[in-house]
Amino acid sequence: MNPVHIYTDGAARGNPGPGGYGVVMLWGEKRKEISAGYRLTTNNRMELMAVIVALQHLSKKNIPITIFTDSQYVVNSIEKKWLNNWIKTNFKGGKKNKDLWLQYHELSKHFDIKMKWVKGHAENVFNNRCDELATTAADGKNLLIDEAYEIENKSTKLL
Repeated sequence: MNPVHIYTDGAARGNPGPGGYGVVMLWGEKRKEISAGYRLTTNNRMELMAVIVALQHLSKKNIPITIFTDSQYVVNSIEKKWLNNWIKTNFKGGKKNKDLWLQYHELSKHFDIKMKWVKGHAENVFNNRCDELATTAADGKNLLIDEAYEIENKSTKLL
């Protein structure tokens, strides 16, 4: 079975500020691009959101997946098992992005995932495309609302 290769990137203007994510999914000859922008969020949230959205778009379960990201935050949290400890301690000590990490954790149970770090803004054409998708989404109009972030940070911009 062909593995699925997923490239992801997140961006935020101001961090926090307007943000976006970009995803390029490759499976055999098939290619899918996904992106969205949010009015107020962080870079780390968008890096993680990209991974979550990619997994949500997979219809087949229990398939080998390699996720390429330039986010050491995402790679280390998963590969070094930091996430497992955060879950055991209920994110004690103010660990951020609990809502997204719990979403990722549930989704990850259905796949055989390997995380690979790639250098950002370098020679990787797919990572560069994800960066373009993420920044274009962050700069777009009709941005979505990252409700969990805005509620947690008591934004006055809520509906």
